[in-house]
Amino acid sequence: MSVFGDLERLIDDLYPYRWAVVAGLALLLALVAAVAVRLGALRLMARHRLATVLIAVPLLAVTVPGGYYLLAPLWQRSHLEEMSPLMTVAVAPAPAAAMPAAALTPVIGAGGTGTDAVSGSPVTARVTHRGSFTGADDFHYGRGRVLLIETAPGRHTVRFEEFSVRNGPDLYVYLSPSATGFAEGALNLGRLKATDGSFNYEVPEGTDLSRFKSVIIWCRRFSVLFATAPLAPAQ
Repeated sequence: MSVFGDLERLIDDLYPYRWAVVAGLALLLALVAAVAVRLGALRLMARHRLATVLIAVPLLAVTVPGGYYLLAPLWQRSHLEEMSPLMTVAVAPAPAAAMPAAALTPVIGAGGTGTDAVSGSPVTARVTHRGSFTGADDFHYGRGRVLLIETAPGRHTVRFEEFSVRNGPDLYVYLSPSATGFAEGALNLGRLKATDGSFNYEVPEGTDLSRFKSVIIWCRRFSVLFATAPLAPAQ
């Protein structure tokens, strides 16, 4: 495990006591400042300005960007709304050189039903699996629904609906072989598009979906689980 991952897990453990921790740190900082002034630290710093600058500048250069990278995502939010594949189905046409231009656009019907421009056969989107997000802990909350939608034979989309998750650095969406979190063989679907909303992820064609038991939100940088949605066959 990385040092950063251990640090974030420490923050997780302290989160329920965050107000007491903040109050304690503020009191400690005030006490240290009062003692430093009483011992003549300000006069010492004034006499050794160069040494003070050489110590303070690198310290601030590390702690300020590092603290911002770790903590800023906690209060940054984003929202995205994308149309559900159950409303429209985009059927991939054959290469343009092999078919007339008029056939490049499929005829789309309501309720996720369309007509393949090549064969003329109907294409109907259907939900094959569904699940609900839960956070990994009190700090890493997650909620909303996830749908696995078959948009055409061999083609699937993972759909997030009414989704919301704690923000964090370097969050990605995975299909996981485990129903409880990240596991070896997890499939990366891409970076998390937004912290809130309803949006889609295309599953690579040829993927054996029987191997996967959940959709997860995973912090790649620190190897930390944020949220899990176990998948169950749609009724």
